[in-house]
Amino acid sequence: MKHFKTEPITAAAFIPFGALISIPPDVKRVNFAAPITNLRPSARANLALVRPPLATLPCRVSLMERHCHSTQAFVPMGGLRALIFVAPGGDAGPNLSQARSFIVAGDIGISYAVGIWHIGMACLSAPGIMAMLVHEDGSAEDTEFREIPTIELTS
Repeated sequence: MKHFKTEPITAAAFIPFGALISIPPDVKRVNFAAPITNLRPSARANLALVRPPLATLPCRVSLMERHCHSTQAFVPMGGLRALIFVAPGGDAGPNLSQARSFIVAGDIGISYAVGIWHIGMACLSAPGIMAMLVHEDGSAEDTEFREIPTIELTS
């Protein structure tokens, strides 16, 4: 089984997978805080509230997903820390040789770029709520799932 060590997320480390969403302490508003892409005119913006499952490290993963036509953003509510695992790749599936595992602090949101493979959002330490934004039209093309060889995310 392949192991991936989690690391604290940084904007530079996350660039290949998307963008971080944050606001400096001395700033009152950040406009256009992250890129938002919708490649299907029939899809509508879905701002949803989700309760991600609780995860503890080490954590085993065997399923990834991607959104081929939309960015997907998550913003924690109430200081929620998260665990993410991301990989580039296309139709052949996730490229695990370039995958990374991150711990996201509770004051940072993330926006996955279109087509980036990722695990479902997971909370660390405590359950909580996240705001999620993605464009969907209700079809099977909203989200593609792919089984991967089981991997273990460690601290």
